[in-house]
Amino acid sequence: MTYELTVTVAEALAARNPQMTFIYVSGQSTDGTGQGSVMWARVKGATENGVRAMPFKATYLFRPGYIQPMRGIKSSTSWYRVIYSIVGPLYPVLRALFPRNVTNTDTVGDAMIMAARHGAPKQVLENRDINELVARRAA
Repeated sequence: MTYELTVTVAEALAARNPQMTFIYVSGQSTDGTGQGSVMWARVKGATENGVRAMPFKATYLFRPGYIQPMRGIKSSTSWYRVIYSIVGPLYPVLRALFPRNVTNTDTVGDAMIMAARHGAPKQVLENRDINELVARRAA
C-alpha cells in the first residue's frame, strides 16, 4: 500500500501538472538502496525512488524521526497514544538533546509549506533539516 498508493497518486498528479512540487513524508532510516534488512525501510526507499524519478518541478522527501503531536492531535493507534502521553511532557528536553531525531507536527507542516512555496536547500530532509528550515525562515 505504501508504495502502490503513493506512486499511483504521484503519477496521476505528474501527468496533470508536472510544474507542481511533490512532498513525500517517508521516515528516518529509510533505505533507498534496497539492500537493508528492514522491510519497511526498503519499501519507503523504493517509494522515494519512485516519486523522485517523476517529472515534477521539485520533489522533497521528508524523513522525520519522532514527531510529537501538537494542538490536540491524537493518534488513532492506541499504543502510540500511550507513548505520546508518556513522552509528551519530556518533548522539550528530547528536542534539545536529540535535534536529529525529534520534531513536532507544527514544524513538519510548516516545513512542508515552506518547501512547496520557496523550495528547500536539499531534496532529502532529515529531522534536523526539517527543524532548521522552519527556524531559518522564522528568524
